[in-house]
Amino acid sequence: MLKSRINALLMGLLVLAAFTMMGCEGEEGPVGATGPAGEVGPTGATGVAGPAGADGADGADGANGADGDLSQLTCTQCHNSTNIITGKLADWDQSAHGTGGSFLYAGGRGSCAGCHSGASFSDMIANGENWSNFSGGGDPQATRQDCRTCHQVHVTGTEADWALTTSTAVALEAVEGQTWDRGTSNLCVNCHQPRRIMDAADADGNVTITSSHWGPHYGAQSSMLLGVGGAIDGSPALHYTLVDNGCVTCHLGEGDEHSFVPTVAACTQCHSDAESFDINGAVTEIGAMIDELGAGLVTAGLLDEEFHPIGGTVATEAQAAAVWNYRHIYQDHSHGVHNPAYTKALLTAGLEALQ
Repeated sequence: MLKSRINALLMGLLVLAAFTMMGCEGEEGPVGATGPAGEVGPTGATGVAGPAGADGADGADGANGADGDLSQLTCTQCHNSTNIITGKLADWDQSAHGTGGSFLYAGGRGSCAGCHSGASFSDMIANGENWSNFSGGGDPQATRQDCRTCHQVHVTGTEADWALTTSTAVALEAVEGQTWDRGTSNLCVNCHQPRRIMDAADADGNVTITSSHWGPHYGAQSSMLLGVGGAIDGSPALHYTLVDNGCVTCHLGEGDEHSFVPTVAACTQCHSDAESFDINGAVTEIGAMIDELGAGLVTAGLLDEEFHPIGGTVATEAQAAAVWNYRHIYQDHSHGVHNPAYTKALLTAGLEALQ
């Protein structure tokens, strides 16, 4: 009984204490000051770029520049109202260089392109090469020679572009120890030179004529003038030693004609009474000797009816020399004018070999 009263008393005291504590809670105090900021966290990844904005308005036009002065255009030094270009082109269109067709087959050959394609020739000269070591290969778009083949053209845009691409002395690649050095004609001799000399005889004293093209090649003018390249050697012609610019002096003349057809007027600088190229009858005499030797070589079975060598023919050294000399004279195409004395010596040796 007593125990029950004690428990009831304790319970009452607990309830009273709880109410007492509730009654003591006051009003909520003011908010405290903000604490210091924490450390900055790591930067987040860049977001996707937004679309480009609209173009801004055009700015104001600038002031007009000063009017140009035609007299300051260097182009007019060549491109003007004169016929300096059209006249040369008219000449060129009559020349073998301007009308020939050998570029169509030879310009695409690696061993021929340097001389048979205008652009390849320019590359060959620019590279310091020659026909025997030209590295450009065959030209897939071969062209005839043109202004750029020989002249600089549009390098400076002035009259200086009439300058030749080269006038350096030229070694004859096929003829050891021979160099051509006659001013502006040096350009020509990069190609107007023989590709071959006659093979030496074998142990039996014979020479084999290898093809219908056997001979120096169709550019033997320089060797003829120097008196070399045939089966016998001679001496340089006066047309080489006394003519400062060689080919150019006679084939262009004082008016720089670009047909390259020589005129008697060019001869009269030295041959004052000349009325034709047959000075002192030399062309007539040499022409008769050429005809005689050609006919004799056909009869001997060394040339065909069109005066081409017969490939595969085995000839004595003297007979082969006669064929070679004949081809050298034919491929020179001057009928003896370039070097009359050497031409006659080659013909005489050939005629004697057939006797």
